[in-house]
Amino acid sequence: MKILLFGATGMLGQRIAAELAGRGHDVTGLSRSGPVKGDVRDAATLAKGHDAVISAIAPPRDGTEPGPPFLAANRALIEGVRAAGVRRLIVVGGAGSLKVPSGVDLVDTPGFPESLKKEALAARAALELYREVTDLDWTYVSPAAELAPGERTGAFRLGGDMLLTDERGRSAISAEDLAVAIADEVEQNAHPRSRITAAY
Repeated sequence: MKILLFGATGMLGQRIAAELAGRGHDVTGLSRSGPVKGDVRDAATLAKGHDAVISAIAPPRDGTEPGPPFLAANRALIEGVRAAGVRRLIVVGGAGSLKVPSGVDLVDTPGFPESLKKEALAARAALELYREVTDLDWTYVSPAAELAPGERTGAFRLGGDMLLTDERGRSAISAEDLAVAIADEVEQNAHPRSRITAAY
């Protein structure tokens, strides 16, 4: 497949690019600051001729780019992909919008890190934006609560809107294994117009 990847120089983006390339896909990796520059706001031009588009961008954690600009970027991405004639869109979001057993979103639970709250709320708003889109095969991928570089095991669980935890109550996945889950979804298109999550 010919795949366009936004956010390719980030911690997760680098691993998504490597995973897809390792599977033989033709990946065009773009970022706002990397060697090959490209912004989601230019998706209408950049996405032409691709089979799928992946967005691994995230709002800055320091709050310098809060909800509205991030939402505008996602609106531009939707419109651009649509204009380019690409139906398949994978968007990496956050874990904050996943439900915990009490029924509330993780971001709304006591003890959720204040430093991550703006980023989580912006990502949740983006999810609601995608849920209104019916003409694209989008999939919104929420990682586990803990996401960090680690080992590629290929062994993890997939879920929907609920936060996945292990027997000790921990919700975690390596960036390498989340990249595997994302690559699987690009290839299989198993969850169009829905949100999925992956964790151990």
